[in-house]
Parts: sequence; C-alpha cells; structure tokens
Amino acid sequence: MTDSKSPSFFAENWEIGPIFRALLRNKVGAMLIALQIAFTMTIVVNAIYIIVERSDKMQRPSGIDEANSFYISSVGFSHDFNSLVTTQEDLNLIRSLDGVIDAVQINAVPLSGSGWSMSLQTQPGAEFDGTGTAVYMIDEHGLNSLDVALVAGENFSPTDIQTRQSSQTHWPDKVMITLAMANRLFPDEGLTALGKTVYINDIEPMIITGIVDQLQAPWVGWDNVENVMLTPEIRDAKSSRYFVRTKPGQRDRIMNEVESQLAKSNSGRIIRDMRSVEETRVRAYRDNSAMISILVTVMTILVIVTGLGIVGLASFSVNQRKKQIGTRRALGASQLSIVRYFMLENFLISSAGVVIGAALTIVLNIVLVDAFSLDPITWYYIPLGMVALWLVGQLAVFGPARKAANIAPALATRSV
Repeated sequence: MTDSKSPSFFAENWEIGPIFRALLRNKVGAMLIALQIAFTMTIVVNAIYIIVERSDKMQRPSGIDEANSFYISSVGFSHDFNSLVTTQEDLNLIRSLDGVIDAVQINAVPLSGSGWSMSLQTQPGAEFDGTGTAVYMIDEHGLNSLDVALVAGENFSPTDIQTRQSSQTHWPDKVMITLAMANRLFPDEGLTALGKTVYINDIEPMIITGIVDQLQAPWVGWDNVENVMLTPEIRDAKSSRYFVRTKPGQRDRIMNEVESQLAKSNSGRIIRDMRSVEETRVRAYRDNSAMISILVTVMTILVIVTGLGIVGLASFSVNQRKKQIGTRRALGASQLSIVRYFMLENFLISSAGVVIGAALTIVLNIVLVDAFSLDPITWYYIPLGMVALWLVGQLAVFGPARKAANIAPALATRSV
C-alpha cells in the first residue's frame, strides 16, 4: 500500500514547492529552529566582532620594551630620609648592575592604570579647548630606559632636568610629545610640530623640543591612549618609582638583585610593588581577556544547542515519515535524493533564520554602539555569519538525512 502523499513529499529534482508544503504541515518546529538560528547568528556575529576588536586592542604595542622591563617602588619613612639623595643613589646603583641597560625615576608606567594627565592647547587662554594627555616625568635617561625612539628634535639634557616638589603647579618650558599627540594638536602637520609652543594650565607656555614615535598612556581603556607628553623632571617625594630596562633574558635575575640591593642600601625606606611590564599588561587587559573567554563559551554553547535543535527536528521528521520514505524508496528514489531532500529542507529553514538573524544582528549592533561606544560592525561579518550558520545547519542535518536514506523500501509494505 502506498501513501497518497508520497509523490508530493519527495521530488526527484530540486523543486522547492513540495518541500515548502511539507514544512507548512510542521510549521511550528520549523519556525522554532529558524528563530533559534536567527538568535544564534545575532549573538555569535556580534560576539565575534567584539572578540576581534578586543583582541586587536590587547595587541596594541605600548611603545616600550615590555619583555625586558620592570618597575619597583621605594617609600621612605624615617624622619631624616632625603628623597633626592636617595633617588640619585638608587639610580646609580641600579644603572651599575651588570645586565641593566638603563633606569629612570618615573611618576607613572604605561599600562599600569594609574598616572598623571593634563591638557595641552595650541593657544593661550581658558576659552580655548585643550587636548588631554598623559604625563611622564623623566630625566635624560628616560628615552633609553623606556626604549622609545626619538623621531624629531632632541632628548632632554642634564641641564634641562628640574626638581619637582609635591605642591608644585608650574611646569618646565620644554616638553617632548608622541607623534600621535603632535597630530592631535596640529592636524596633518606631524613632525612639523617640532619647535612650536603649546600651553598648559591655560597660559603656561611649553616648547616642543622632541617628538617620539610611540608611547602609551597608563590607561588602556582611554580613547586617547597614544596622547603622551614627557617632561624633564625629577620628583622630590618620599615615594619614588624606578623603571628599569635590562638586557634580553636578564630581567628576572635583575629584578631579584635590584630588590635585594635597594633593601640593603637604605634602612629608612621600604621596597615594594615590584612588577614586570609583561605582568602589568596581563593585569591591564584581564577584563578584556575575561570577556573574550565568556563570549567564546556563550558562542560555543549557542552553536551546539542550535545544532542539536536541528538534529532533533530532522530526526523527528524522519521518524514521522518513515513509511513515506520507504514508499519513495520502493518507487525507485535513490539514497542521494532522500539525503538531498532533507538537506534542502534544512537549507530553507536556515535561510529564513539567517535573514532574520541579519536584521537582528544590525539592531543589536546599533544598541551596543550606543551603549558601549563600540565601532559599528564591519559589513562582511554579516554574510560570513550567514554562511557559517548555513554550514552548521547542513552539518547538523546530514546525520538524520543519512539515517532517512538508509530506510529500507520494505518498510512501505508494513501496516501502520
């Protein structure tokens, strides 16, 4: 006995009409899978875009020799503690150690999350807007210690270095800035900013005597992270931070040696907060790393659940249609035509899902851009996401389709 519906149920060619009519008879299941695919695509595409953006952000070069650098703090507590003398003695000691390239007292460290910031402007007066910049106070050893390249102008000389008191508000008359900062202050002029005057504290002039290639601010989440200025100053304070650059492969040994030597050299202070720049980078971007891990986990779960949903719907469909499939096989349908039918059926469901998903992806991205100041998603992520979900659907349905193709023609002769 044959099923009267079998001729319209399977077609030897790729006609969509019979498949579409079959889907209408089980439209609830098909709609649920399509919506699941749409939801998965919306989350996965936006998640991948955020992951790529965060990964690129985490790979940004800081401009310093991260692999071979560390920093350490000295905090004086005795009543006769002389900060300037101690600082000079400490720097002389550190610079004399075998394996040390150079060292400098510095008020902040790139990537560390804590530092100084000021505003520079190209015209004097409180009525003009300034451009925010991170501030690093260094001496003539600063560029070599940080491994920052000077691309224009000249480094600070020993006679340029001033002593900065804790309550001081005025600034030196010389400054070095990054090339990114030069381009922000003087758009399209770049290196020609050398020798020009900028103003700090609204009216206090500073002459740009040097431009360095790249150096990041301490705050990795800051939009103007490349805006940096370097001033020729040594801080007269009981708390000092030393930035040390070593020869390749010598950092860990030098860290232990510096900590030990400084602790022995002066009993009127404590040594603390020693940390490599590599560790500082990990700490600076740990929120981004955690977000990436969470997004990868969510994406993986969503794709697996979607795949299982497709497998479940296809398996249910096969079980419901066993007699019809057997009838079609008895009438001469090949195994390939059976597999093709279920693959095409899934393709139609997936197509509806990815089209809805594409629209939802754009809507969610608009919300994310407004809420978290992200860049709009690049257009090609959407078609790539559609192709990926099509492939997931085809792979998921292949197993049930093979199972359907293996149904024996003899099943058609069995009673219902």
